[in-house]
Amino acid sequence: MGNYSAVTEFFLVGLSKYSELQLFLFIFCLITYVIILLGNSLLIIISILDSRLHTPMYFFLGNLSFLDICYTSSFIPTVLIIFRSERKSISFTGCALQMVVSLGLGCTECVLLAVMAYDRYVAICNPLRYPIIMNRVLYVHMAAWSWIIGCLNSLVQTVLIMVLPFCGNNVIDHLTCELLALLKLICSDITINVLIMTVASIVFLVIPLLLIFISYVFILSTILRLNSTEGRKKAFSTCSAHLAVVVLFYGSALFMYMKPKSKDTKTFDEIVGLTYGVVTPMLNPIIYSLRNKEVKEAVKKVLSKYLHSWKI
Repeated sequence: MGNYSAVTEFFLVGLSKYSELQLFLFIFCLITYVIILLGNSLLIIISILDSRLHTPMYFFLGNLSFLDICYTSSFIPTVLIIFRSERKSISFTGCALQMVVSLGLGCTECVLLAVMAYDRYVAICNPLRYPIIMNRVLYVHMAAWSWIIGCLNSLVQTVLIMVLPFCGNNVIDHLTCELLALLKLICSDITINVLIMTVASIVFLVIPLLLIFISYVFILSTILRLNSTEGRKKAFSTCSAHLAVVVLFYGSALFMYMKPKSKDTKTFDEIVGLTYGVVTPMLNPIIYSLRNKEVKEAVKKVLSKYLHSWKI
């Protein structure tokens, strides 16, 4: 293999050939990031302040909002700096940290979306037993295990990659320290890494997606049996919004991690990566909550309370 110096930093050269596109993506990512921070922070604050939102559904939504803030903060600031910087580099430690955090939170979101689908299934298909089934102990444990499983998977995969030799190759053809892009730089056997990544893709992408669709088959069959037209419309609206986010998030992730020759990280792959990494966290608070009647009423209540206090 020859003598190679140890890699101490990586150069992120994704989309570097397209300066006009980089400027557009810089503005797009900056605006989107601000919306993500404001929208998700508002949802967390409202769900804490309004006692009517102290339910399993809004507990999971609060977790999702916090997760999206952390997930996007793990890579968007770095991407923004790289877009406007001449030296597009990141340290070895910084790269490892970015990968373990972003991958861990991405896997956690995959599990959490499936948990939220189960919560909706119980709420709509078994409304009378919902408070008993989705008790506080259960939904707190479900959320906690989502975080634990996702982060453990990320830690294992990151360690197994970063201990392998890069043989002096430190140019990443991607916008972030992403799993597939780093695997391309390894100059030793990566069979174990690819095998673990494939198993993880099935566990965190395919299985949760199947569980979500099975849950919604039961949910839709229950909705169709409702006598109330208004109730049917409300349920369909909620379900269609949830499914839209699910299709966008899981569809983009499956395209990235389970398509043939997935080690190639081309321009289209990077744009798809931005889709599920930036657009979905922006849509989550809008689709799940801010268009929800209960959340709108809670926002009005909190704002009127604080405006009244300020006037006094």
